[in-house]
Amino acid sequence: MAWQIIGHEWAVEFLQHSLATGRVAHAYLFTGPPQVGKVKLARALAQALNCTGPEPPCGHCPSCQKTDKGAHPDIRVIEGEGAGGSLKIDQIRALQHEAMLAPYEGRYRVYILPRADLASLEAANSLLKILEEPPEHVVLILTAVQPESLPATIASRCQRLDLRPVARHLLESVLHDRGVKEEKARLLVRLSGGRAVWALDASKDKKMLDRRQRDLDRMLELLAATRVERLDFAWKTSRNSDASRTLLELWTGWWRDLLLVHNQGQDHVINIDRRDELDWMASQSTVPQARQALDALLAATAQLEANVNARLAWEGLLLNLPRLPIPPQQQKEKAGAEDGATG
Repeated sequence: MAWQIIGHEWAVEFLQHSLATGRVAHAYLFTGPPQVGKVKLARALAQALNCTGPEPPCGHCPSCQKTDKGAHPDIRVIEGEGAGGSLKIDQIRALQHEAMLAPYEGRYRVYILPRADLASLEAANSLLKILEEPPEHVVLILTAVQPESLPATIASRCQRLDLRPVARHLLESVLHDRGVKEEKARLLVRLSGGRAVWALDASKDKKMLDRRQRDLDRMLELLAATRVERLDFAWKTSRNSDASRTLLELWTGWWRDLLLVHNQGQDHVINIDRRDELDWMASQSTVPQARQALDALLAATAQLEANVNARLAWEGLLLNLPRLPIPPQQQKEKAGAEDGATG
């Protein structure tokens, strides 16, 4: 078997049963946090739908191999081309036209639409038309982080599977089996929040953790920065929507950790490799300050999801973060970097 899905066995079993009994839905909706495995499961289902082996997806037949390489003519992943990665109406219209054609070589034409919850209203209305009268040879697989943002008329026409974060012990075991050292595996599992795809990607890409350290360092520096420096950072960051979402998620995790430290909830801290800095920040800040920062981060995240002006959202966030001194460890590292530059 080639499903290779971590922690969502119930979903795999459900889909296997649907395939075995011939009760394949014309549309599916996979929901869950970012990088929890929604698109990976969608690709596996697409592979299984057109597999010619005895136990789909076999992973060995020509159809499965083409799917693995992203070269199957009847399986397409349609990434949003609009603002913030949203699906545009022109993309859905093109899908409608193409879907009317018979498959080239498989049993089904399969269309995977990541982040369908970001689709424009026009695109969503256009998508509804094909969901109301789908061709027999077409299967649509939508994924969503915020399914409540989808029109109820779309969600109700899909077979919905809600993917939950993977249990820590299972994900840590998977990382150990793949050669990740215990300390690093423990950190990755905490940082991932049970998102298996993120954990596996980070275990193979050192740059992801390096970028995290740099982004946390920059946030701590901004707490001691002037108003002008904060606004300048807001302007630069707002120009990159993907970087904005990553930063907001990372910073939100940090301030949640700070609240936990304030309230003696250390066992649930995510950033376990930076406990010294969290403890020091807890000694320099108050619970209301931490709550205010967390509220500002959650508000900015909601604003960006609602396509509010990104620069205004970031400016509002940074002006609402408390002013705190730079942790001693950061001061030492910064001084060392400056000495190295002048030397």
